[in-house]
Order: sequence, then C-alpha cells, then structure tokens
Amino acid sequence: MSIRNISITLLLLFVMTTTNAQNPFFETHNTPHGTFPFDKLKTEHYEPAMREGMRLENLEIDAICNNPAAPTFENTVLAMEKSGELLNNVLTIFGTLNGAETNDDMQALAQKMTPELSKHSNDINLNEKLFARIKAVYEQLPNSNLTPEQKRLTEKLYKGFVRSGANLDEESRNQYRELSQKLSMLTLQYSQNNLKETNEYLLVIDDKSKLAGLPDGVLTAAAETAKAKGVEGWAFTLQGPSYIPFMQYADNRDLRKELYMAYNTKCTKDNEYNNLDHVKEIANTRMQVAHLMGFKDFASYNLQERMAENSEAVYNLLNQLVDAYTPTAQAEVNELQTLARESQGNDFIVMPWDWAYYSNKLKDKKFNLNEEMLRPYFELENVKKGVFGLATQLFGITFKKNTDIPVYHQEVDAYEVFDKDGNYIAVLYTDFHPRAGKRAGAWMTEFKGQWKDEKTGENSRPHVSIVMNFTKPTEEKPALLSFDEYDTFLHEFGHALHGILANTTYESMSGTSVYRDFVELPSQLMQNYATEKGFLNSFAKHYQTGEVIPQEYIERIKDAANFNVAYGCLRQVSFGLLDMGWHTIETPFDGDVRAFEKSAWQKAQILPTVEDACMSTQFAHIFAGGYAAGYYSYKWAEVLDADAFSLFQQEGLFNPAVAESFRENILSKGGTEHPMELYKRFRGQEPTIDALLKRNGIEVQKK
Repeated sequence: MSIRNISITLLLLFVMTTTNAQNPFFETHNTPHGTFPFDKLKTEHYEPAMREGMRLENLEIDAICNNPAAPTFENTVLAMEKSGELLNNVLTIFGTLNGAETNDDMQALAQKMTPELSKHSNDINLNEKLFARIKAVYEQLPNSNLTPEQKRLTEKLYKGFVRSGANLDEESRNQYRELSQKLSMLTLQYSQNNLKETNEYLLVIDDKSKLAGLPDGVLTAAAETAKAKGVEGWAFTLQGPSYIPFMQYADNRDLRKELYMAYNTKCTKDNEYNNLDHVKEIANTRMQVAHLMGFKDFASYNLQERMAENSEAVYNLLNQLVDAYTPTAQAEVNELQTLARESQGNDFIVMPWDWAYYSNKLKDKKFNLNEEMLRPYFELENVKKGVFGLATQLFGITFKKNTDIPVYHQEVDAYEVFDKDGNYIAVLYTDFHPRAGKRAGAWMTEFKGQWKDEKTGENSRPHVSIVMNFTKPTEEKPALLSFDEYDTFLHEFGHALHGILANTTYESMSGTSVYRDFVELPSQLMQNYATEKGFLNSFAKHYQTGEVIPQEYIERIKDAANFNVAYGCLRQVSFGLLDMGWHTIETPFDGDVRAFEKSAWQKAQILPTVEDACMSTQFAHIFAGGYAAGYYSYKWAEVLDADAFSLFQQEGLFNPAVAESFRENILSKGGTEHPMELYKRFRGQEPTIDALLKRNGIEVQKK
C-alpha cells in the first residue's frame, strides 16, 4: 500500500472515529449498568446509526452464508441470534421514543427510513443461501443433541423465515417484498395520523356554567391546559386523563356528545389525517400476504403461532363469552336506563356518550362509591411504593431509584431492581403522564433484553420500560390516580415483571417474547390484587392526612368489582370480533368501513349504534400494533389469569411457594417452551372458563 493510500485510510478512520464518538449509538456507555445515554441523544444520531447498523448486519449475514463449514447450530442459528446488535439497539430506542417522545423530525425520519429498513429486513428473510443453511440445521433437529431451548430457538428461526416468504418461488418472493414494504408505510401513516389528529383537537369552554358536575381537580387541570395552549377558560383534549373524567362527570349532555363524537370520529374527516382508505388497504394487503403464503385469510396465517392456533378456536371463545355475558349485560343496560329516566323522562334513550356519566351515578347510588372519593388515596408516589412492594412480597425483588441513570424526559424515573439475594437484576424506567409527543394508551417495552453467555456464564440483565398516560399533577395537587389508572399500572407492571425476571439463554426468547395470547397472563394476573384488602392497606393512604383507606371503602370497592362487568366484557369481545372481521376477509374489500364495522361486531353491541362513529380508523392495536388477528388475546388471557389466580386464592394470596412457581414456570421461561406446557406445569391443569365466570359472578343459564 502506498504512503498516500495509508494516509487516506488513516484519515477515513479518523473521520469515522470522530463521527462515531459524537454518536451515542457508537459509544461504550460509561453509565450505570450500561444504560443508554439518553441525555446525549439527538434526532440526527438515528439515521447514521441505522445505516451503519444495516451495513454491519449485512456483513454478518454474508459471513454466515459464506461459511465453508457445514451448517450447525453454532455457526448458523446462534450466529443469526447474535447478528444485528447495533441495528436492533437503534430501532428499539427509536421505536420506543417515537411512541413516547416523538417530534416532527422523528416522524419525518420514520417516513424516510421505513422503506429502506423494510427492504433490509426482506433482503435477509428472503436470502436463499441463508435460508438453506437454517433449513439444514432445522432438518437435523430430530437427531441432534441440542438442548430443548436450542431446539426451540432453531424452530422459531426457521418458522420465522418461512412466514416471511423464504419458501416462496422468486416471483412470489418479489410480491412479498412489495406487500411487506407497503404494509410498513401504511401502518406508519395510520399511526401518525391518529397521533396528529388527537393532538390537534381542543374543546375550549369559556362559560363555567357549562361545566357543572366536573370535580374541582378536573377543572383545575383543564384551566392549566387552557393556559398552556394559550386560550381563555378551560380546555379539554382527547387524551385519557382529560377525556375520561369529562365523560364521567359533565352534566352537559350536548358537550359530552361533542367530545364523544370528536374522539370516535378520529381519522374519518375530510382532511390529511383520514384513515378510512388506510384501513381498507392494510386489511387487503394483509389478506394478499396470507394468500401468497397459502392461507385463506390473514387470521389463519397469523394464528399459526398462537395458543388459539386457528380462527375457530378464537370465535369459539368469543361466542362463549357473548352467550354467557349478554343476559347480564342487558340487565346492566336496563338498570342504567331506569336510573336515567328518573331524571330525564320515560322517552330518554341512553346513548354511548351517556354510558360513563350514568354508570358513575349508578355506581355511586348503589355502592356510595365514585372515582373522586378514591383519588386522594391513590397518590402516584404511594401507588408506586405499593406496586413495588407487591413485587417484593411475592418475588422478593426490591426497587431503588437511581438519578444517575440517564432518561429521555424529565418526567421519566429510572430504578435499579435487586433480587432477594441483593444482586442486581434489571433497570426499570417509568413514564406516567401524557404529552403531545406521546401516543395514547399504556405499554411496556425493553431497551435491552436479557440473555446469557454460554461460554462465560454472564447473565446480561434487561432494561425495561413502562409508559402510561395518567392524570398529571397540578399546581395544587400531586398526581392523584383514578382507580382505573391504578389498575392499568398493575397491568403494565405485570408485563414489566415478565421482562425483569427473565432468565433464558437467548434474548429473542426471553421475557415477553411469547405468543401474543399468552403475553397478557402476567399483566392481568397482577390486576387481581387491585381490590385485595391486604394489598390496599399497605399503601392506599390519603395524600394529605396519611389516613389509610377506610375499610368501608375497601368493602365498597370489592362489592363494586363486578359493576357493569358484563357490559365491559362485551365491549372487549366486540373489539375482538371487529379485529377478526377485518382479518378473515378472503376477497378484497372496497366497501363502507363503518358498515363493515357495524356488521362485524353487531352481536356484542348493547347500546344504540352511532352512525358516524368509527373505531377502525383509530384501532391502533390491530392496524398499527402487534395485535392483528390477536385482540382476542385479552379475553383469552383473562381466562388464564382467572384460573391462575384461583390457585393463589386457594393457597394464599401471597403464598411464597405459589409465587415462586409462577416466577419459575411462567415469568422466567419466556418463549423457551410452548405456553400451554408452561401453564400446566404451574397450574397442574389446562385452564377453563369456569374461574372467570365465578370471578365475574356470571351464572350461565343451562340450555
């Protein structure tokens, strides 16, 4: 090499090193537990890191493909497991922050990079040489000496490639490329439209008399929102902490209807955020993918890797629930209708924008209980102590806040998690309040998964995050949660435990890397503790006086636990039916989205339908998330969690042996075994619907 070439090479290396040193994705992090330095992260860091990640992964894939040695687990499957580390890291952080703390530049970058990232993924999944090696290892499994976990990883990798088109002929592979890239863009646009339309809406009221019925805390928050938005009076948004209490308490029916219609017509208007065509295109494109793979519809294709296995099993569950809960749900509606007519006259018809309002009044009348009387006992800091303490009581783990761990927003806290022996096992980030850059809802994710090094024995621990949209503190009061928000905290924390207590060898199989209809078991199991006296007494204290929540309140909470439970069940079932409706189409759909929706979920509807309302245009779980042909999972897992919790009830709510069994057989195992095998090992039997019906107080009429 000439001196000139050496100089150019050194210059390039210097430039690359200098550039990399300024980009946190290329650095070794001198932070507690190697946590990501969010304080150094800028939007301009993402694109070069994505491109470098794709380049490095391509080199790793080429090395696997061109390995002259015969395919083995180590040189093919394990090599694939370890490939793409930089890209996975970048995409995980970008994806999480694009949901929790996005901005216009990040959304533009998502639009720009999504097609390239989709192409990169397809190039790997449709690499014939690579698939030939994976297939060779897979076909050797019956005669191999691999561990059960290694076999499971090999099966997962092979099936993942097959489901991504690896077995297709060349023409079909090209079609798959086009369809998958199209889907990536469609779902991204759908999600961005939903967020933008949510953020742009504002209901401004300058006449306080129109706000009769709203509690002082809600009015204070609305006044602060108005001030922040630069308007006079009180402002209400479509974010949960603003929308939900308005619908519960506002006496003004016209305003309730106005806000309801704003929420339930999102992305249907004649503007740039309209998702009606996106709904049809997404459903049709998924159907085309399924046909390409040899399936009659997308549900049949997607349910292969689920506990349910097929559409018949899903519909069987949903129909069982409709039959079991409809009589009680109808009685609940009739009772609410009777109450409303006492003040509104015999011709009054309860509409969807009336449901929360009159439900709140009926609940207060029957049980002398409403959200506002409970809020003072659910101050966020106390709830955190209680939820963390529950994990300590069940699993022996403890949480310690560490302000040296960088976070991506000032509202985010980071905690070190320690096991019963005092050893560090995880980092937990908590992000509780709504912001303009945060999408609606609540979710758990990981910035880093758990894995073990088979050679050194190192157990690399996870960095887990839970993100929510809870009531914010005001100038007058700390964050006081509604009972539903507290219940949601328990739900997401259950997901977090699945990640925190993971103990598998391979990262792609750890924590929540399980079937979609199994992943909700840990989260929903934790919700069973929400109404338990022994748990509530440990933390539910009045934020001003320190008084423990009165025993009579706890009794009322328990008495009201099944209030409108049948209506709530049918609401969830209706979402599952709508999801299955869109994903069991066998021919292209080009009709009316609203009409399709009404037909798909009609059997689970109790209240009058609203002509212009549309769920499909904002149903992010199925059109922009991972729940396509999978929303039934919440009810499927509810059957599991009721059955599982019945064992705690039988042996003791905080029984250490039962908790340890749940940790060992469910939480720590991830996707290393079929979920039904894990469940039966914990429970000793397959689940039935009986425990759920008993918990909900539903008596099934025998035919």
